[in-house]
Amino acid sequence: MSTSAGPGAALEALLQRCWWQPRRTALAQLLRPLSWLYAALAALHRAPYRWGWRRAERAPVPLVVVGNLIAGGAGKTPTVIAVVELLRAAGRQPGVVSRGYGRRSVAVLEVTTDALATDVGDEPLLIRRRTGVPVFVAGQRIAAARTLCAAHPDVDVLVSDDGLQHHAMARDAALLVFDERGVGNGLRLPAGPLREALPARLPPSTLVLYNAPAPSTRLPGELASRRLGLAVPLADWLAGRQGGAVPLAALAGRPLLAVAGLAAPERFFTMLEAAGLAVERLPLPDHHAYDTLPWLAGTTDVITTEKDAIKLTPGSLVTTRVWVVGLDFRIPDHMTQQLLRCLKAQSPP
Repeated sequence: MSTSAGPGAALEALLQRCWWQPRRTALAQLLRPLSWLYAALAALHRAPYRWGWRRAERAPVPLVVVGNLIAGGAGKTPTVIAVVELLRAAGRQPGVVSRGYGRRSVAVLEVTTDALATDVGDEPLLIRRRTGVPVFVAGQRIAAARTLCAAHPDVDVLVSDDGLQHHAMARDAALLVFDERGVGNGLRLPAGPLREALPARLPPSTLVLYNAPAPSTRLPGELASRRLGLAVPLADWLAGRQGGAVPLAALAGRPLLAVAGLAAPERFFTMLEAAGLAVERLPLPDHHAYDTLPWLAGTTDVITTEKDAIKLTPGSLVTTRVWVVGLDFRIPDHMTQQLLRCLKAQSPP
């Protein structure tokens, strides 16, 4: 089964295949002059802060940036959720700021549980629903940080969903996330997946987390643990209920269409199959909007991710049962202590 894709999606798929080849393809070599231009523009953007002409603005409270050096997903959203939970377990009161990729405006907005993904972004909405902490989005993350802290004065630490390349906002700690693909062919955009070069050594207060079975770059870091949770009917999941939830094993033996609009959907499909499910795969572009349903009428059972479910409504599904599967994503205790030490010297104003 396939879904229609426009020229943009086809180009993105072509580039993705080029980026993640172990050897640099002819297309990658052809695009290298553009990657040099990208690197030069990035250096020009960073220069005023490096040379002291401009100062990065500080949020009202300590701030942790969770992001990656590559374009596309490496597990950033589940890492943000895990960081929020570990901070809360340590007695802190966290909030989250984000740009809200793909939303219709750049205005400062508070993300509520009943917000639309088109207004606030699918990832901020998922983070809000999963954690319950204050989440604000804005075109400029520092504006989101100030507005959040003014509206929620009990918040004493912020987690920025992405923003490693956002030099206008100072950070007290950074968490780099890599998956099993590492840095791909090692080239800058658009010849490769890198937004910036892999550093020779980690900057101060910077940690590396591998969303993978083993480290995938030369940087020292810790391995996250990940497993799929229960399968929850869409209506229950949207209502925050677990009443109809079943173990994945309960879905074995039935025809299942696995749907994932992620940067790396194969990881979700592989984990389903490792859990004993036989699935037909339907990968979609990252942040797929679901303006129309991408599966055929008459499809009985669909199994999908929380990021996809956030954009579905039960009334549009007719005879299709949609099962939502969340990710149990955990950061090692050792890294938890490292992150807390990075913040220890910082106290709320």
